[in-house]
Amino acid sequence: MILQPRSVFAIITLACLFSPLSAALGQGADWSEQDLAAAAALRDKALAGTRAFEHVGSLVTEVGPRSAGSAGDAAAVRWALNRLGSLGFSHVHTQDVLVPHWVRGTAEVSIVAPFPQTLVSLALGGSIGTVADGIEAQVVRATSLEALSTMSPASIKDKIVFIDERMQRARDGSGYSATVRNRGMGASVAANLGAVAIVIRSVGTSDERIAHTGSVRYSTDAPRIPAFSISNPDADVLARQVQAGKPVRVRVKSTARELPPAWSANVIGEIPGRDRAQEIVVLGAHLDSWDPGYGAIDDGAGVAIVTEAARLISKLDRQPSRTIRVVLFANEEFGTSGAREYLRLAGDDVSKHVLAMEADLGTGPVWRLQSRVAPDALPAIASMQSVLAPLNIAPGDNNGSPGSDVHPLMDAGVPILDLSLDATNYFDVHHTVNDTLAKVDAKSLDQSVAAFAVAAYLAATKQGDFGRVTAEPAKN
Repeated sequence: MILQPRSVFAIITLACLFSPLSAALGQGADWSEQDLAAAAALRDKALAGTRAFEHVGSLVTEVGPRSAGSAGDAAAVRWALNRLGSLGFSHVHTQDVLVPHWVRGTAEVSIVAPFPQTLVSLALGGSIGTVADGIEAQVVRATSLEALSTMSPASIKDKIVFIDERMQRARDGSGYSATVRNRGMGASVAANLGAVAIVIRSVGTSDERIAHTGSVRYSTDAPRIPAFSISNPDADVLARQVQAGKPVRVRVKSTARELPPAWSANVIGEIPGRDRAQEIVVLGAHLDSWDPGYGAIDDGAGVAIVTEAARLISKLDRQPSRTIRVVLFANEEFGTSGAREYLRLAGDDVSKHVLAMEADLGTGPVWRLQSRVAPDALPAIASMQSVLAPLNIAPGDNNGSPGSDVHPLMDAGVPILDLSLDATNYFDVHHTVNDTLAKVDAKSLDQSVAAFAVAAYLAATKQGDFGRVTAEPAKN
């Protein structure tokens, strides 16, 4: 049927309805009309329903927790090899990665005086254990890592430090970066001031009595002391007792220990390109998880998103020019061993990596497209965003921040896309016992698959490349 608009208003209305795709079609130097139409069809197909929830359900049911070096970690590698193979990926293989092997054991944190209370706690990842009887000492409260750094050694010596800074909820996850330093650096700062142990308010937004774990990063120039997190409600209890003015004594006990390093692996599968198969677009996620929960959100969801995005692309009649490579990285949680080994093995072939993106912030939905590409590639990013706009994805800037596993690639000059997953509720369950399949929203997962599939397909069909980038400035 040929429509016959009867007014200027009707013509404008029709133009507005089709403006996103029309704007994208205007970038003929970047994509053909056929490729843009295929990307739009891919988007709509994914939004109607995908197998992503099935993938994450399989991972958490058949494997479960998978901390680096554990039996669950090895099982996850086998699962990923079987999964990618059964889904029809090409060149499915592993890259051996030597990873740390830390065992959590048990943890106890309790207030001994003036008002005894047992607090919900977890040892921080990589923490040393205590002596068999535990450690009991007076508590010194600091409201942030910066505040702790200004305190005198005399006020800290032989005491247990309590860093009491609450993470703020934010869609972009910025509250995490503002407080995660307490977890990563707090133990070494406290130890250099003479502390015998450290307890932090969980780096998380939940008001439930669940503690959040995550890695502590000991400095080589500081003694190692045991490190714990406590739930937000329990941190409130401890803070109120300290603020009441009476000396507060706390007892901590942990059987955490470090075992010799173990072998894990990156798992890789590809959707081969047509005429530019030697050029690579990376879709990354991490296969490992912390052990209190099942790792469904972190990062089973990411594994499902990138796997399903690539699988959907493989089913298109119009295949991409470049190779799309899914990389399920080993040990993101405790040192990014897999990401660093991937870059090392890439060697000079890193120059063949045209673009990289990563899913590691839960199920989504994706709400913003950011990038870090060469300036002359920004019109192409705008066209890409036009195809993503029907998914309610807003344009961002060119200061995108990559995930931990693709960061080494960006430092080596590889451009990145930052498909911002909505983190509003992510840190309620991140690194906790509540990281379960029940927290995975299938519809959000499908929208995220749609976004990653469109971005990957367009990156793999773009006529030119995205240039090269300079390393991100170091953050203090």
